[in-house]
Amino acid sequence: MLSELCLPLGMVRTEVSRLDELIKERIRLPKGTALFHLGDKTEAVYGIRSGSIKTQLEDSSGQVQITGFLLPGEILGMDGLLNNEHVSHAIALEDSEVCVIRLDEMDHLSLQMPALQQQFRRLMSKEINRSHQLVMALGALRSEQRLAAFLLNLSHRLAALGYSPYEFVLRMSREEIGNYLGLTLETVSRLFSRFAREGLLHIQQREVKILDMPALRALSGSDCG
Repeated sequence: MLSELCLPLGMVRTEVSRLDELIKERIRLPKGTALFHLGDKTEAVYGIRSGSIKTQLEDSSGQVQITGFLLPGEILGMDGLLNNEHVSHAIALEDSEVCVIRLDEMDHLSLQMPALQQQFRRLMSKEINRSHQLVMALGALRSEQRLAAFLLNLSHRLAALGYSPYEFVLRMSREEIGNYLGLTLETVSRLFSRFAREGLLHIQQREVKILDMPALRALSGSDCG
């Protein structure tokens, strides 16, 4: 049940086989349904097997802030490990499937497999770095840099999964992109039109084709890996 996408690469096959014992269930999520909600008890972390999921915060007034878009091979639910309570909502952007990694079983197996502990330390570090990148984007980058950096980051992550870094479909709406980047819907739409006019990309609805990767990198002005 555990494919190479359910946990990051880097573990030898014998260790991956032992991890197969850990993954006893999968959950299928229709588009728009929640994997977990803010305040739910944390009993597992989840590896995305297919599809994509957004994480978001919500305050008492109902104001929503999207904090991430996760793709196959990425892990979610780790933000709830501190107090055993999820601190965000996780909602499927499309029909998706996740592998369930129960915490009690993971703790038992990690005693026998130091490599598993190393993997999760690496994942936690990756989550911290992702948060740092978002803070930098919201605090230091101009609007066009934010969108360029977002597209390059998505391109990079899709390439790591074996997909084309130049042509892909945006599973999130322009409004969701704007919420994530701290931009209005109108600004995101205007920037997409501008990028198309300048020959950086071709976009039709949610289908994106990057035409000039070096120019997009130069525009972003940051390391988007």
